[in-house]
Amino acid sequence: MIIIFCVCSYFMGNVKFCSGKTSLLFQFAINSALECSSSNRKVVFICNRRRLENKPPYLYQGIDPSSDVFQRIKMKYADDDDGIKKYFAAFHLHDTFPAAVIVDDFGDFFQERSCQERYGNPRGRDLAMVRTLALCQNAITHACKKGPCKLLLSDTHHGDSPRLLFIYKRWIPAIFTVKGSCFKSLNLCL
Repeated sequence: MIIIFCVCSYFMGNVKFCSGKTSLLFQFAINSALECSSSNRKVVFICNRRRLENKPPYLYQGIDPSSDVFQRIKMKYADDDDGIKKYFAAFHLHDTFPAAVIVDDFGDFFQERSCQERYGNPRGRDLAMVRTLALCQNAITHACKKGPCKLLLSDTHHGDSPRLLFIYKRWIPAIFTVKGSCFKSLNLCL
């Protein structure tokens, strides 16, 4: 399992510029789908539909939008952590496991207030995230017994250090931080 933290910290007036994290994740999905093109395996991209429609990922040069590789990328839309939990709870029922599962903006699926109410605990969001990460890890471990299956989670944070890094460190062996390094006019550099 891998998690990527994306720092979004570029502002121009009221406009916030992000680093292209979803585009990077989608490129990972394309690359994973190309790697498993000889098998019948797919790549699953889990995200919030509204966010994806508002800010669709950019395709990098050289990628044909009509390519059949996109037929091997299955979009799964979730509104909250229940959608992610339902997907991974039924993961073992798949006949063929995906080559990769990508979850965009993992932390945003956990709404502070609803998690606190559900668990009756001020740290309900933390509890919900831990339970979901355990479920993800269990599902991917099960899938890996039959063949390689990657899990890539992303989260976005603003500021110096991700607040929930201590939770992620417990469940995820590889954590990368992607941070933009320059902002000139309207050109964003990574």
